[in-house]
Amino acid sequence: MTLDQARLISIRRDLHRIPEGGFEEFKTQSYLKKTIASFAGSHLEMKEWRTGLFVMVKGHSPEKTFGYRADIDGLPITEETGYPFASEHEGYMHACGHDFHMTIALGVLARVSASRPKDNILFIFQPAEEGPGGAQPMLESDEFKQWKPDEMLALHIAPEYPVGTVATKPGLLFANTSELFIDLKGRGGHAALPHLANDMVVACSQLVTQFQTIVARNVAPLDSAVVTVGKITGGTKQNIIAEHARLEGTIRTLSIESMRTVKDRIEALTAGIETGYNCTANIDYGANYCQVYNNPAIAERFMQFAAGRNGVNLVECEKAMTGEDFGYFLEEVPGLMFWLGVASESGLHTPGLNPDEGAIPVAVDFISEYLSSVSS
Repeated sequence: MTLDQARLISIRRDLHRIPEGGFEEFKTQSYLKKTIASFAGSHLEMKEWRTGLFVMVKGHSPEKTFGYRADIDGLPITEETGYPFASEHEGYMHACGHDFHMTIALGVLARVSASRPKDNILFIFQPAEEGPGGAQPMLESDEFKQWKPDEMLALHIAPEYPVGTVATKPGLLFANTSELFIDLKGRGGHAALPHLANDMVVACSQLVTQFQTIVARNVAPLDSAVVTVGKITGGTKQNIIAEHARLEGTIRTLSIESMRTVKDRIEALTAGIETGYNCTANIDYGANYCQVYNNPAIAERFMQFAAGRNGVNLVECEKAMTGEDFGYFLEEVPGLMFWLGVASESGLHTPGLNPDEGAIPVAVDFISEYLSSVSS
């Protein structure tokens, strides 16, 4: 059985309606299982892992196993696309394209299952990519160890590229990333009596301002890093001095050494705020993702294949500060990630993301042909 374009688009829209948070992808897992069951044959085996799935297509004379990974979770974003098939889960949206990632994986799975290549192909439907991080515990699972592939492949949609574009590079593709959560606790009080309180809104504001010096003055000029505070909360009412404030942000670096430097400076500056404002602070780095590093030999082979395909425009892109926990798989297994052009005016992680569904059959054809070429 293979999936035609109409069926692929129908699947994408079904999945788009049911975005779920990390390790809460129950409806998504059920939908994937039901769809994959329609491909069933003696050469196809499926195993559940938490809310994810491992699906093995057994080759007819296997010497290697190739892995293909798709992430399955959504984001806590209220959708503003105007789609007739918009999210049915209030406050959640597939704003990073994981509905596309799953649909493409299902299309490829159907294709290779029907053709049954020489080598094994393991499809990994991974939960919690957006947090708290599903790749690392998944690759540590017994299921992964039993079916551990020799190579890994994954894609990420790219709104800025037109449909038909495949973009990647050898070596470093995505940055090291870390979440950042800091809670400051002081002493609240009446707005008319500030001398009797320790104002955590002021303390938090000072801390955010000081963070802006880290990249400018502590990271080597020829390296790159980002420290972004995306959310600040504090206080309860306009005339009450806040005893608690919280900031939430992200750290991104192109080297592990710079990640250590940035975190050291965050801790030093936060300790200074504790002293200067007579408060206590707690730092939580949340989910930490390592860099995505494409194996140079595999990347060169992949790029040569892409350069020779009709309907595919290969771009050797620059590295990006994007974070992706697929990097954990690449620490264990050599492989590659690439960008897939989907031509959306709205970007990733925005409520208006509107990728062109025409990219789905293009990707299914291209990836199926690539996997067939390396596993034949």
